[in-house]
Amino acid sequence: MATEAGMFMVPQTVGSVLCCKCGIPMAPNAANMCVRCLRSEVDITEGLQKHVIIIHCPECDCYLQPPRTWLKAQVESKELLTFCVKRLKNLNKVRLIHAEFIWTEPHSKRIKVKLRVQKEVMNGAVLEQAYMVEYVVQDQMCETCSRVQANPDQWVAAVQLRQHVSHRRTFFYLEQLILKHDAAVKAIRIRQMDRGIDFFFSNRSHAVKFVEFVQKVAPIKSRNDKQLVSQDSKNMTYNYKYTFSVEICPICREDLICLPPKLAASMGNLGPLVICTKVTNSIALLDPLTLRNCFLDAEQYWRTSFTSLLSSKQLVEYVVLDIEPVSSEVNVGGSKYVMADAQVARVSDFGKNDTTFFVRTHLGHLLNPGDYALGYDLHSANSNDVDLDKYKGLSIPDVILVKKSYEEKRLKKRGKPRSWKLKSLNMEVDASETRGRADEDKKNKEYEEFLRDIEENPELRFNISLYRDKEYQPSEMGSVTDGEDAPSVPIEELLDDLKLSDEEIEDAEDDEGMDE
Repeated sequence: MATEAGMFMVPQTVGSVLCCKCGIPMAPNAANMCVRCLRSEVDITEGLQKHVIIIHCPECDCYLQPPRTWLKAQVESKELLTFCVKRLKNLNKVRLIHAEFIWTEPHSKRIKVKLRVQKEVMNGAVLEQAYMVEYVVQDQMCETCSRVQANPDQWVAAVQLRQHVSHRRTFFYLEQLILKHDAAVKAIRIRQMDRGIDFFFSNRSHAVKFVEFVQKVAPIKSRNDKQLVSQDSKNMTYNYKYTFSVEICPICREDLICLPPKLAASMGNLGPLVICTKVTNSIALLDPLTLRNCFLDAEQYWRTSFTSLLSSKQLVEYVVLDIEPVSSEVNVGGSKYVMADAQVARVSDFGKNDTTFFVRTHLGHLLNPGDYALGYDLHSANSNDVDLDKYKGLSIPDVILVKKSYEEKRLKKRGKPRSWKLKSLNMEVDASETRGRADEDKKNKEYEEFLRDIEENPELRFNISLYRDKEYQPSEMGSVTDGEDAPSVPIEELLDDLKLSDEEIEDAEDDEGMDE
């Protein structure tokens, strides 16, 4: 029956009526008026704000959200549009349908927003109308910026990061982590020191938050002090300066460590000679002779507080003469290793003697005969480590290999630019810490070693942001001659730098508006 009824349905047509004022045909509505006559009778935007004054800080590009909140927003961004709409009073009397910016001169100190609203008028008829709101931008520095401008040294809290080692590779890596997570965005000044970095903040809570971030990415210990600056005995108010002293553990990646006997025993007699393979908020240690590993958190380390037996500065280059795998591939702490027996010789001994060494290494998955490797020469090393002397009858290997070396392959690429780059913090260099040309060359050499570590270690690249170098031009001969070359960063891991021109910003925002 329903099917038969559907077959005889007559399509309905909507008739037209005449407007009660001008008499033109129109679709019927509750007021029996056309849209033009309805607008002449009723203005739904009456009583709504058409002019608003907003406060803008030119230093930090923030807008004042009364009474004391400052909101950071870029020009013609969604955040700024939301801020502008919320500043309008009595907007709840109508229904907001759409809002968009109207272009104005960049230096006119005017922001124009076009709003489209609806309201029910005259016997239930719904009228839609568009109108424009003009915002007058008045510049006024926020409290933080005004305090910094008045006295740049007027900081409230300082965080002093230090690491007592002979290189700055840890701070190069930590700098990239800070940039990726915007951890130092609240710092009013950053100063580079001899063995660390100082961060200055205008608020104690900002410094505490920064220390908490560093604690999540590095094994540290910290202490804080405060100094009375001024006081008002009548109002019982006090102003302090706070100083946070943060010390990063001196153990770095690729260091050779002799574990103290008590610590080694608590970890199942690990080592005692181990290699540090990774440093996050804990220290990853690997026994290269047995492939056993463990992790030390900051509390465990500072309880014993041992130091490195040898550091990456003392690595010696070896050539692999022969290698034979002993075990299959093993996954240790997320990294793959293969135990192997290898015959190696020092590169510096070539042409001088025939000294070779038979060693056991965890790099059997990387090394082949003819490859180069970096390792610690314990055969000729003169160490005065107290913990090493506590082990009676300990058999010390002649060589402990740490990583594969690509120095020979890099000689072919010497002077060849990289297709990627890193960002850096805007740091001041303390004049009292500069030691001339030698110190600058040492820093540049350490930074180059850090860049090489990034190319060789995908795990190191995982936590930092690498950007495409727009000025990079690949060599035509590179693709022909570079067969098996030194490690490099894959192009798919690179990010585009977000430094856009004004025209590009406008085009991108226009595209977003079209998508909406």
